Amino acid sequence: MRKRALVLIPVVMLFAMLSAAPAPAAGKESARVTAATEVMKQIMEIPEKSIPPALLADAQALAIIPGVIKLGLVVGGQYGRGVLVVREKDGSWSEPVFVTLTSGSVGWQIGAESTDFILVFKDRKSIDGVMKGKYTLGADAAVAAGPVGRRAAAATDVKLAAEIYSYSRNRGLFAGVSLEGSALQVDDAANATFYGRPGIRASEIVDGKGLSAPAVAEDLERTLDRYTRPAPKG
Repeated sequence: MRKRALVLIPVVMLFAMLSAAPAPAAGKESARVTAATEVMKQIMEIPEKSIPPALLADAQALAIIPGVIKLGLVVGGQYGRGVLVVREKDGSWSEPVFVTLTSGSVGWQIGAESTDFILVFKDRKSIDGVMKGKYTLGADAAVAAGPVGRRAAAATDVKLAAEIYSYSRNRGLFAGVSLEGSALQVDDAANATFYGRPGIRASEIVDGKGLSAPAVAEDLERTLDRYTRPAPKG
């Protein structure tokens, strides 16, 4: 037990440093938005292996977390920072809300790797839960590995019974993945830095009234609109 505790200590310390490290300026947050935009573009460039358009067209929110770091030796975990965008009533996307994703695991693992994650929200209730603070996937909402490819919807649970569908990309491979037990949490410090408003709440960002965001947010919105626009009827 003592040996296992000694292994866990450096992992916990690393995650604590990553989450507590202060951002010197909004540049770090802007880079995060740009990274999220690139992840979305790159994943959707291969239609046969991307998120099904039908799923994106009905999405109520998307969380994009680029470069999640996974570290461990026997006891490990993941930590990453990304953005959450919410579908507005007119079909457009809100300004980005900064979030963190954390999870732990037990088992033989060694080394470090970086993974991009995308979460597709089908339910407004789940979004409201995230806005209130820390949200545990699988406990507070049903989460499942998402179907991949244009034709995946016809061969899977396209009635999409889960509230959230999760995807990951690692070393060029993209697939649905289970994130049960992972915690998604609003990053208040990053939101305050990016929007220049200390104490700004996630709900205020989604509302968007009187809010001014850097240009990178507009680029993300254009990219999302391109890939999530519902197909014309008829």
